[in-house]
Amino acid sequence: MKKSFGAKTLTFPTPVWLIGTYDQNGKPNAATIAWGGVCSSIPPCLAVSLRSATYTHGNIMERKAFTVNVPSSAQVEIADYCGMVSGRKVDKFAAAKMTAVKSEKVDAPYINEFPMILECKLIDSVEIGIHTHFIGEIIDVKVDESMLGQDGLPDILKINPVLYGPEIQSYYGVGKYLGKAFSVGKNLK
Repeated sequence: MKKSFGAKTLTFPTPVWLIGTYDQNGKPNAATIAWGGVCSSIPPCLAVSLRSATYTHGNIMERKAFTVNVPSSAQVEIADYCGMVSGRKVDKFAAAKMTAVKSEKVDAPYINEFPMILECKLIDSVEIGIHTHFIGEIIDVKVDESMLGQDGLPDILKINPVLYGPEIQSYYGVGKYLGKAFSVGKNLK
């Protein structure tokens, strides 16, 4: 028997991303979010959801760009901190000892110390309940070379991104390798 929890944001896992933006004065900010994911493959796009009251919401509306900074599990303390304080009041880059790097592709900063960065140009936004769903076209993806596998692609186990469990408000790391996608299910065909 399954227990019903009703209508909740209870799904596993959600990504922990830090959204990099500039404010109207050019001050960099990094805001931790867990409401995000890929929403299109052609063109490559992702979506992040933010409440309109947030500093980052206004920054995205102003600059029409943002970066998605993927922290490794070793950077969970920074990720948590950047979700607890507002960039309106605190310089998160200085406080967390992060280096803001100006993107060459979009009008937003990225976090130099994080292993994976996606640079996004805002192409649309949709109001959903108390959130704005920002859709960003992925203009470039940057990954530290030390985080690449033998195939030259990003290695999820090396990056070891932070995962979030909504409702239980807990962080996790990536688990063991289970098998090749579009392959392990072939026995059921």
